[in-house]
Amino acid sequence: MRTDVHLPRQWRSTVTAAQAGDRRALDELVEGWLPLVYNVVGRALNGHADVDDVVQETMLRAVGNLGTLRDPDSFRSWLVAIAMRQIRDRARRRQDRKLDERVPDGGADFAELTVLRLQLEGQRREVAEAVRWLDPEDRQLVSLWWLEVSGELTRRELASAVGISRQHAAVRVQRMKERLEVSRGIVRALAGACPELRELTARWEGRPDSVWRKRLARHVRGCGYCGDPRDSVVPAERLLVGIALVPVPVGFTLSLALGGKTAVAATSATSAGWSAKVLGALTKPAVAVTAGATIVAGGAYVVVQTPNRPAPRTAVSPTAVVSSAVPQAPAATPTPSPTASPSASPTPSPSASAVYGSVVDAVDRAPDPDTRPGALPHRPEAGITSTGGAHAVMNHRGDSVTLSGQGYVLVRWQISPQYRAGNLVMPSWTGLKGKIFHVASGGGRRMDDRVSTTDSSATGMGNSAVGYAVLPSGTQQMWQNEYFYVDGSVTLTVNERGADYGLSVFPSTWDAAEKDVLYGPPDGAIRYGLVRDDGTDSAPVPQYVTRKTPSDPATVAQRSVV
Repeated sequence: MRTDVHLPRQWRSTVTAAQAGDRRALDELVEGWLPLVYNVVGRALNGHADVDDVVQETMLRAVGNLGTLRDPDSFRSWLVAIAMRQIRDRARRRQDRKLDERVPDGGADFAELTVLRLQLEGQRREVAEAVRWLDPEDRQLVSLWWLEVSGELTRRELASAVGISRQHAAVRVQRMKERLEVSRGIVRALAGACPELRELTARWEGRPDSVWRKRLARHVRGCGYCGDPRDSVVPAERLLVGIALVPVPVGFTLSLALGGKTAVAATSATSAGWSAKVLGALTKPAVAVTAGATIVAGGAYVVVQTPNRPAPRTAVSPTAVVSSAVPQAPAATPTPSPTASPSASPTPSPSASAVYGSVVDAVDRAPDPDTRPGALPHRPEAGITSTGGAHAVMNHRGDSVTLSGQGYVLVRWQISPQYRAGNLVMPSWTGLKGKIFHVASGGGRRMDDRVSTTDSSATGMGNSAVGYAVLPSGTQQMWQNEYFYVDGSVTLTVNERGADYGLSVFPSTWDAAEKDVLYGPPDGAIRYGLVRDDGTDSAPVPQYVTRKTPSDPATVAQRSVV
């Protein structure tokens, strides 16, 4: 955290020069402090469409009232206090007019922007995503506290911006941190939901709110599985130390001297003896072009470059139903209507003379939901050792786990198109030594099954509002739980590049797999599971398996060669 109160010397001189009407100094001031304001407002409003307006109003008021600032050293706290007043004014207008709080269709909330633009992973990503579960008042406070622990603000500046004492600020921050930790628990639970939580969230539209926060938090507290963090939880303040500001997006325009409101603001400050100089400077042609931004004639601040910004997400529709004689539609041009049970050519039938690796998973038809599965052959079990322990949670590209021994492995899917939809890059199995079989599918549903009684477009792959995760052409549709049998060793790697997904990997047993596939509609499941194993080497090998160890696991071919 920052302990200094004063601005660096160069900023003090810049503020003083800007107050005297120096156009270049004003240019530097706006360019240098706009990212801080954008982060405060963006995180407080969680990426709402009003973010740009509130940022612009904040900077407009700062420019229009710069002459009233007596101590240049207090510029940072003064600017943040203006931003917080604009946020609170906007909140009051929201209450009066019942403004819509949703992020516009196709837009990303600030939590997602933080993850994408800063390339956050692991528990840092968890903290960013947990912010969206906070109430507006807590989001306002966390927008300042985030900057405090990352080294951009001091506690004194935080308290001043909120308008309370440092002692009261300490109490408010502590309570907010407790609610943030509850929200982190919700994010972790949703990443590897237990069957009861999956059933509970089947009615959830995917948009965080206070009602669902209470419901999910109550479940997490009472669930031994979802309430177990499994890994050591690092305090949020330690995770955020030194974290960068989210870059101002490309195309962001800040107009400082156009329109009646600007003129009024500038005119109202004339008594300060400097705003006429500023207005005159702003209405001249641009004289300064900075790295990544420029102020053009009339005072429009336009970001023209943001380094290393990931490509924006693209929401696409799910694959369509195709007959057993027609291959699956290419992922790049999916058809728009979701279905409960897409199907295509079935998994090849094993032959009596088949040898290991000759039968590989392929796109298959969903079985009748009420059809009970056949018996699951019981292969020898000496036990599986996992480098990820009893429960490995893999949510990011490059996350991997190595499994070795002889026994069963459960891979549980969590697909999150509400965070990022689009074409899904499948995980891959590399460095295989020995054998691996795909023996069963369970969890009570295929991921393309419908999951809502009120939204006919909603499946485990997404819905029409947020978009869908789309499988590569020819890829077998995954179920919630997939069971594999390993006799040897193999590494499973997440290759997430398009659609957002995560995997939970557990060493398991034949008993657990058998029980899972028999979990069916009478128990509240959408469908019974499916047994794929025939007990011989002709049982199917999963797709995307290789005995090689490529530098990029995402390059493993869909048709396994073992």
